[in-house]
Amino acid sequence: MTLHDNRKYAIYSRKSKFTGKGESIENQIELCRQHIRLRHADAEEKDILVFEDEGFSGGNVNRPQFQTMMKEIRACHIPAVVSYRLDRISRNVGDFAKLKDEFDYYNVEFTSVRDDFDTTSPSGRAMMMMVSVFAQLERETTAERIRDNMHELAKSGRWLGGTTPTGYKSTQIVGSVTVDGKERKAYKLDIIKEEAEIVRLIFSKFLETNSLTKTDTYLLQNNITTKNGRSFTRFSIRSILQNPVYMTADLNAWEYFDGSGAEIYAEQPEFDGIHGIMAYNKTLQKSGKSNKILDMDKWIVAVGKHRGLISGADWVKVQEMLSQNRSKSYRKPKSNVALLSGLLYCGSCGSFMRPKLSQRTNARGEKIYSYLCETKERSRCKLCNSKNPNGNELDRMICEQIKLISDDSSDFIKRLDSVQQNLESNYEEYDRQLNALKKESHENEQQIDNLVKILAKTPNTAASDYITEQINALHEKKKKIKNRINDLESLTKNHFCSGEEFDKTKELLKSFAQSFDTMGIEQKRTALRAFIRRIVRDGENVHVVLFGDTESEIDYTDPAEENPEPNRTDSE
Repeated sequence: MTLHDNRKYAIYSRKSKFTGKGESIENQIELCRQHIRLRHADAEEKDILVFEDEGFSGGNVNRPQFQTMMKEIRACHIPAVVSYRLDRISRNVGDFAKLKDEFDYYNVEFTSVRDDFDTTSPSGRAMMMMVSVFAQLERETTAERIRDNMHELAKSGRWLGGTTPTGYKSTQIVGSVTVDGKERKAYKLDIIKEEAEIVRLIFSKFLETNSLTKTDTYLLQNNITTKNGRSFTRFSIRSILQNPVYMTADLNAWEYFDGSGAEIYAEQPEFDGIHGIMAYNKTLQKSGKSNKILDMDKWIVAVGKHRGLISGADWVKVQEMLSQNRSKSYRKPKSNVALLSGLLYCGSCGSFMRPKLSQRTNARGEKIYSYLCETKERSRCKLCNSKNPNGNELDRMICEQIKLISDDSSDFIKRLDSVQQNLESNYEEYDRQLNALKKESHENEQQIDNLVKILAKTPNTAASDYITEQINALHEKKKKIKNRINDLESLTKNHFCSGEEFDKTKELLKSFAQSFDTMGIEQKRTALRAFIRRIVRDGENVHVVLFGDTESEIDYTDPAEENPEPNRTDSE
């Protein structure tokens, strides 16, 4: 593979979180820059691409900037990757071995500045694999230490903190607990009587009805809310029913966890029928993702300092019922013809309205369906009694109205014209600001380069600290300039188009009206979502809110603030 002049050198930097310890990302990058200049005399600042991930672990390669760098490598745009240390790239031997093979395939050199070896020599490649082995060993040792800490915590049966479960509050207890050589405050859970009664009621109703839906309906009809004053959902009810913290540590509890393979950190006599269960290492937590419940053989179970609310026998029975319901639950097909799911809201209560299909057909041979308010359905008409609109007619009416927006005289086209005129008048000012900022950024980089060269010639002198302080100040200024440039470029890129492009957009809108009727169901759904933000039906009238509308004339509560995802036709 031959190198081309337009290929770039990459610097990759990572830090799992900002702690103030170790080398900052900025320092890592600057050391890598110096290394590139030493190894590649012809490399200019514009030839260096910087990829930095902060707040991501080196345990895997699922990091956004790292993946962006790999795309550039696969496009043959990068001949060399420089990192401050090998473990910045990966702490996992398997991941690194695959990366090394991919680097070799694309003739990409990899250099670790701190470890002082690279992939251009056989000894460097061998040493790199050895270091990666030790990096993974360190990670596994850390994981083992964490599990040891879990055992220490299990001995204390204490509450670790975080959001307290409904029915309890966190209270500091006398004394402390020592974990990993550090003394920490100890907490336990104390019962909140009113909330505890709601928890007992939820378990009782589910045992009585064997239905999350019926339990949910009962709570809605009786205006029983969460500790935050919101309505319970089937998801929140299930979370309560599955939480072992409510389970009384009795003989049934012991037999259940013992038979499930959980690691029980207590003797059987300690399951006294009074205190509750504390389960550690119960969930896998990942940033940006919902917590995943681990298999029970990964749990560390202990007897807590708090009192249990539900007997072991009842808690185990609830888990069996949930498991049976999950295995035999019926899922309705998603191939219905309704177009407005996720867009249509009830004007009376603000809830989503979902399609409800019947087995009847109309004169056109279409299956008849209506839209039903979810709050009305869940509360069995007690909290909302809005009429169910004819879904076939409502869909048809909305589609006809959307097709009209392509007309030159439509309000939608007029708004587009107005926005385009405003952007065109502002574009010259944006362009002037961008050019000024880019010039300032270039001058800033030159100042930093000059100071770095001076610092290299005068190490460990009285002036070193002063020069370093200047470099740091210039670097902070550079980041602010870069952010402003990104903002302006994003504004012009996302919101500005030429007159020719705008004319093409209007032509597409015209063809949209002509081709809409020939689209398939999924294509129509996608097309509607391109223009409509939401639709509100107040019982008699239907308000269609397009993207860009002010919505000032519509007064209703947006349920998306509390429930961002509507239940579809296949929901329970």
